[in-house]
Amino acid sequence: MYCRTLDKQNIYYEVKGNLEAENSIVFLNGLSQTTNSWGLITPFFEENYKIVLIDFIFQGQSDKKGEAREFNIHAVDVLSVLDTLGLYNNIIVGLSYGSLVAQHFAVLYPDRIKKIVLISTFAHKSPYYEAIELSWKNALKFGGYSLMLDVMLPYVLSEGYFENPLIPIELFKSAKQDLVDSKSLAKLMQATSEREDYRQQLTKIKSETLVIHGRYDGLFSVFMGEAVADHIPKSEFMIIENAGHTLNIEAVDKVAKGIINFIK
Repeated sequence: MYCRTLDKQNIYYEVKGNLEAENSIVFLNGLSQTTNSWGLITPFFEENYKIVLIDFIFQGQSDKKGEAREFNIHAVDVLSVLDTLGLYNNIIVGLSYGSLVAQHFAVLYPDRIKKIVLISTFAHKSPYYEAIELSWKNALKFGGYSLMLDVMLPYVLSEGYFENPLIPIELFKSAKQDLVDSKSLAKLMQATSEREDYRQQLTKIKSETLVIHGRYDGLFSVFMGEAVADHIPKSEFMIIENAGHTLNIEAVDKVAKGIINFIK
């Protein structure tokens, strides 16, 4: 399904699960993910929650035209979907890029949120992260998404995943390449590149928040996730051992159970 954003673009969303449920749970994708990326997580919630999945503009089946969007505009786009569906009692779950959108949404629209879950998240950049960000940007520029994927995988998947992959690495790579447009990805990355330190803004978040981080996240070090939790007044911090960055694939059961226990 589609709805129109304020600037008249088409944003794609799906609704599934218990359509009569009082509470809705909204999943927001990582950088190069789509609504399909939550396929292992959503079955845990289908009985008790209305589930909303969204492709940001420049992702998946949403429009990919126009200039790059900063995170406040992504948050406005999410609001457009929730307004279309008439949803007010929302649990927002964001992974990585989607967790940044969730942070901005929580600051801008506190009355539309019941609880928030931020997975593999950050609010400020370390010099190490900035070096990674630059390497991804140059890989995409000079070798397209294929080269960028080769560069990024060791940062977003743990060593343990490579040794025992749920989805074989080559299959994972081929599936991603079929879904991601390099020019659109560059526009999404621009938002992250230009985002300023958001830690002080986090102090405005009123909702109870769960921050989930993989112990071996190679992209956002654990202290970056801890900093997010430290700046949100009503927050909990959960570490998943032996896992990396892409927790909706690497640690499905632990992530789902952690969310369920938090939102019960």
